[in-house]
Parts: sequence; C-alpha cells; structure tokens
Amino acid sequence: ERQRQLSMRTTTRSMKSLSSGSRGQHQLRAGCSSSSTSSMRLPSSLRASSSFARRKHMTRRHAQAEAEAEAEATEKPTQRSVAAEVEEVEAEAKGAVEKKEKFDARAFRRSLNKTGRYVRKPTHDKDSKDLMDEHGVGYSSTGIVALMRDNGYTHQIGDVTIKLAESYGFCWGVERAVQMAYEARRAYPGKQLHITNEIIHNPSVNKRLEQMGVKFIEDRGENLGKDFSEVEEGDVCILPAFGASVHEMKILNDKRVQIVDTTCPYVSKVWNSVETHTRREHTSIIHGKWAHEETIATASFAGTYVIVKNMPEASYVADYILNGGDKQEFLEKFKNAISEDFDPDTMLDNVGIANQTTMLKGETMEIGKLLEKTMLTKYGPAELANHFVLMDTICDATQTRQDAMYHLVGQQGTDEAVDMILVVGGYNSSNTCHLQEIAEEYKIPSFWLDTAARVGPGNETEWMNAHLEMQKAENWLPEGKITIGVTSGASTPDKVVEDILDKVFELKVDGYQPL
Repeated sequence: ERQRQLSMRTTTRSMKSLSSGSRGQHQLRAGCSSSSTSSMRLPSSLRASSSFARRKHMTRRHAQAEAEAEAEATEKPTQRSVAAEVEEVEAEAKGAVEKKEKFDARAFRRSLNKTGRYVRKPTHDKDSKDLMDEHGVGYSSTGIVALMRDNGYTHQIGDVTIKLAESYGFCWGVERAVQMAYEARRAYPGKQLHITNEIIHNPSVNKRLEQMGVKFIEDRGENLGKDFSEVEEGDVCILPAFGASVHEMKILNDKRVQIVDTTCPYVSKVWNSVETHTRREHTSIIHGKWAHEETIATASFAGTYVIVKNMPEASYVADYILNGGDKQEFLEKFKNAISEDFDPDTMLDNVGIANQTTMLKGETMEIGKLLEKTMLTKYGPAELANHFVLMDTICDATQTRQDAMYHLVGQQGTDEAVDMILVVGGYNSSNTCHLQEIAEEYKIPSFWLDTAARVGPGNETEWMNAHLEMQKAENWLPEGKITIGVTSGASTPDKVVEDILDKVFELKVDGYQPL
C-alpha cells in the first residue's frame, strides 16, 4: 500500500516540477500527449489501484479535502523535496492503515459466508418438520386454532364463543428459526449444540430444545456478559431469531465453531439500515428497549447510536437537537442506551432512524416524523437529506398482528364486540406485550397468559399486565354466555393457545372433550 502510494505521488509530482517551466500545469493535469511526458506517466492500472486503495478507507469528507488539496498543488509549481513527499505519503498511509484496522462489522458479517462454518438458510428437512409437529412447536393442523382458521376465525361451544384475531401467532421468521434449530440437531449428530440465547421468546419451545440436548449459553449478568467457556472448537452454536451481537459472532468465529444463524431477515434488514447510517456518518436513533437482545445486536452494528424507548424519550432528544441542553443530564438519562464516548453536542447533527422490529408500528412512525420535522426545522428543506435518513424497517409480521388486534378491539359497541381478551405469549416477548397494551388501551378486560398452567385451580388465573406486573383473579370467567377474543404473539406456537382454550372450555362447558 505504502509503496504504491509513494511511487505514484512522488513520480507524478516530480513530473509536474520538471515540466512546469515549459508546459504549464493545466497541460499536465489534462495529460499531455507528447512522448517525453507520457513516457514518465505511471501505468493507468497502477494509478487506478493506488487511488482506489488510498480512498476506499477514507470518509467522503476526507476524500474531498484531499482532492481539493491535490488540485491546488497542480496549479502551483512545487519545490518540495522527495524526502518531504515520502514523509507525507507515509503519514497518509499510516492514517489509512489505522482506519482499516477499525473493526468493520459489516465486512466481518459478510466474511462469515466464506469460512465454511456458517449456515444461514433452512434445508427444509421433512423429518425435522415432522418432529416440530409432534412437539407442538409449529402451526396447528388438527386443533381448535386450525378449526377456527377454516371457519371464519370463530368457534362456539355451548355458552362460549371464541373470536380469533385474523393475524396471530407464529410468524415466518420465528418458524424459520425453530425449524433451523431442529434441522441443526439432525444435521450434526454427536456434536454439542449451544445457543446464545432463547431461540424465541416462548418457554415451551426453549424447553423442547433443552430436552434435545441444546445448551443455553449462560448470561452472567450486568458487566460480565455471556460465558462462552464451554464452547469448544468443532461445536455447533445457534444464533437466535432476534440475532446476536457482532461481538458474540466474532467470539464464535475465533473459536472455529459451526455457526447456524437463524436471525430473522427482517432483523438483518434493520442491521443493514444502521450500517447505512454509519457509512453516511449519521447517528442511529434506535426505537427499542436497550436491554432487549435484538436491540443489543442492532446497536453492535451501528457506529454511534442513541436508543429511545418511547415518544417522551424521543421528544427529549429532539429538543436537545434544536435547543441544546444539559450534556451531563443527557448522558445520565441515556447512560445504558448510547454508544461509547457519545457526545450529544456533536453527534446529533446527522441522524437516521431504525427500530426494534417488535415495537409498536404507530409509535415508530411517530418518532420518525418527529425527528424528520426536527431536522427540517434546524437545517431547512434543502439540507434535510444531508442530515436525516429514514428507511422502512418495520416488521410485516409485527405490523399485521397489531393491525388485527386493533380490528378485534375496534368492534366494541357493535354486535361483534368481545367481553374479554386472551393474549397468549411469553412474558419476555416484546411484541406480545404490545398486543396486551392495545387491549388495555381500549379498556377491555384482558389476560396475558404464557402457558395453560396459569389457569386454575378452579376458576382462577394468574396473568400479567402490560406493565409487566403479575396479577391474580378469581372467578375470572363469568357465568352465562361469553365472547372471548384471542390473539397470540409472534413467538407463540398454536399448541399453547389451544391448551389454554381447552382449559377455558373445561371450566365453562360440561363434559367438554379436547379435539
């Protein structure tokens, strides 16, 4: 790299010095056609490769500054010594090397494909799919949920009418992740399988994987991180549906393990978005929960970032952009939600929006509009594109389930109204929590259950509200006719919903027999 730079720069500038008296610098820049000058020019392939090698690790701003400096140099005859040229080129080369040595998360992620130890697509193995069906960790084909799908999303027995949301349960990305985990167990017999986190946020599915011999890598808590000491060369490690941080990927790659990456493509889409922000020297404003595994992974692919949980936090950032504020207060408020050495006074001039895929669609859109308006106010329409980037990273599955839930609760006051709602899903599932939020927003009695074990004994239940507070209720199923709305989070197998509905019918219908 240094030799090529030195060869091009010193030779080219020596040419300019020698020919300045007789030819004029404008001719040299244009490229003289005389034999004496052309014989001294470097081959075009060397000039092109050297220029590209020097510039590919430089920011657009630095490249522009150098181009202007070189243009100025060609307009004036240079009297600098070759030693000075050498010193300058070596300094520039050193800077390029330093930039090159800065870890490139995007390049690393792409390089995994070339290791021969990285799988990121399912094989659609039939035996694995059959085992999923046997374990009840997929779509129902014979139970109540399957019956409702085929009959207008309703089912009635005795006094109980069930209305199922038209979009519910297992999404494509989650089913894909579970399928790949099952396939990995069959594809690597005799190998120790690990997983960096829960494959999805559902206790029954994770328990099944544990029973199949998959070890869950221990998270030792704050400041200690995960314990990869038991992962050895030749083992197999699964990355969950919501991804893993680039730091964890690098640890596994360095240990030379087989990586099975089940990351949902919609999550990867968000990573591509923050990588775009980084290349454009924009700070990523990530709408998400800073402790959520997906957001941790997304932040690891960002350059500088701020994570905002909701509109109040986004409004705080927007106000700081427009009016400034107390820097220490900002840093304290977002101490767990900002990149290292973050400076709100200098790093909020250019921003881009990204989101945790399971956040409320409407709130993400509101945050995007707020920050767009903020940058428009500060920089004006002509400069907005230089200071603000908005890419669509909302997950379709999250969106459709929320839309279906809004449709279900929007029937209140009509003949299609429901008396209560059951929200089914893991208690650490962000998208399920948002479904519960919607029910509570409409003041409908709603019970968030993660398993059928929460129902009973008798007519009582234990459930969680949207504030993540456990509740208990007695006589929660009233006597007489009742219409119950049902939905489930994107990490919830149909079998979990069916087990809960069986409990409901057993309490309300004499002699009920499960399908």
